Amino acid sequence: MLIRKEQDLDPIQTEVFDIMVGYDIEQKNRRKQHATRRLLEARRAIERHREEQELKSWIDEESWFEDEH
Repeated sequence: MLIRKEQDLDPIQTEVFDIMVGYDIEQKNRRKQHATRRLLEARRAIERHREEQELKSWIDEESWFEDEH
């Protein structure tokens, strides 16, 4: 819906236009929030994986020094 600047809108057209613009902004914000949430979840998964790998190496190293009977 392209509107020329010279064209005067009646109150209903203005309200519809504002609703459409508001809806577009809301959708854009939702997409941003979703993308941010996915990025954060991915970072947490990577950190968790690295921590698990580090713990595995510590557990394996400590088992080398245990007395075997």
